[in-house]
Amino acid sequence: MPTSGSVDRRGLLKIAGGSLAALGLTAAGCGSGSGSGSGGDVTLRYAWWGSEDRAKRINRTIALFEEQHPKIKIKTEFQPYLDFWKKFNTQASGGNPPDVFQNAVGFLRKYDRKNVLLDLKQQVSAGNLSMDGFRAGLATFGEVDGKLLGVPVGSNSMALVIDEKVYEKAGIAPKPGWTWDEFDAAMRTIRDTQGVAGDSGMYGVMYLYDLYLRQNGKAFFTADGLGFTEADLTQWWTKAEAGVKSGIYAEASKVAQVRPKSAVAAELAAGEFTWDNFTVRYTAEGKSSYGLAPIPTTDGKKTGQYLGSLMLSGSRRTKHPKEVAQFINFMVHDPEVAKIMGYDRGVPTTTAQYEAFKPTDEVNKQIAAYEQQLVDTGVLEQITPHPAGADVAEAAFLRIAEELGLGKRSVDSAVKQFFTESKTALGS
Repeated sequence: MPTSGSVDRRGLLKIAGGSLAALGLTAAGCGSGSGSGSGGDVTLRYAWWGSEDRAKRINRTIALFEEQHPKIKIKTEFQPYLDFWKKFNTQASGGNPPDVFQNAVGFLRKYDRKNVLLDLKQQVSAGNLSMDGFRAGLATFGEVDGKLLGVPVGSNSMALVIDEKVYEKAGIAPKPGWTWDEFDAAMRTIRDTQGVAGDSGMYGVMYLYDLYLRQNGKAFFTADGLGFTEADLTQWWTKAEAGVKSGIYAEASKVAQVRPKSAVAAELAAGEFTWDNFTVRYTAEGKSSYGLAPIPTTDGKKTGQYLGSLMLSGSRRTKHPKEVAQFINFMVHDPEVAKIMGYDRGVPTTTAQYEAFKPTDEVNKQIAAYEQQLVDTGVLEQITPHPAGADVAEAAFLRIAEELGLGKRSVDSAVKQFFTESKTALGS
């Protein structure tokens, strides 16, 4: 899941279009994963994507780790999101991926099938990695088919980021459990009273569509493929198109013109659906005050939400699985790491780190309160497993949705194209 400190995943994939689909990866041979590296100094390669600020923070945590583990040295590499995966594909294809690397749920099955990922359960059993003390069920977030392929480092969830001043002037105060009908009415009120679109538009917000599907007993992905039909997507994109025509959603062409600035900060819309920890972006870009509103529901109860997370994974080819596990364990449990990282990768996933870092600024306080409210109200569910090829299907969804929003495709054409590309990517 995307985190603050860099351009968000949705924006990157829109910019990239279908480029992720072209990133092939041949099956890599698997190492035994049994070497311990004991007896002498060990060097681990650690790779991640993100901004310069994230790199500075991570390097500080590495220095702390090396101080406490003098026989383990960490060699680092980082790139922006798309560059990271291009390089990772090349490394993995050549049988030389990093020992430890940042990962996301959409890539777990893909790289597991290519024998790239280390199953960390053996290291848990050996006492080198603890999966105790994780918040809100996150301990199982990186489990696929009985294997532990990733360990969460920070959580986030979908939210509605709003311009608080516009909502206040329009007399709208969203409450947990509000319905899509109430949301639609609020969008019309904002349009009619404030002279601005209510929302930035929902054509390509894949993870919001996933929540809507989950509210209705389906999901964007199943373990094997897509969890919805062409008729479902036709309904969603038809509603999105009608919203733009009626002025309750912003025009996609105008939203594209202000990038990389968000439509909300650019005052084109009063709100937009995105990940909760992106709220810091709006404060930095805009002149208003911005807050988090709850996800609308179908029945007044079920939001379909889950906590997403960036993860740390290990390479199946590593010669030092014990040290890989020790490094990951340190990064997710040590309280000092939380104090250094803050909410850069999301809200800390373990209780020890969550309690160690208490934000003092209002934006991060809101993020923490929002996620705590999700836990307290019991709306959180488990994320639906993503199949191999999910990353390619996601890229196709975002690219085709933008083509639809810009008037380059009809709804019917967009739906057919998405299902054609997805079936190829997912092998279904």
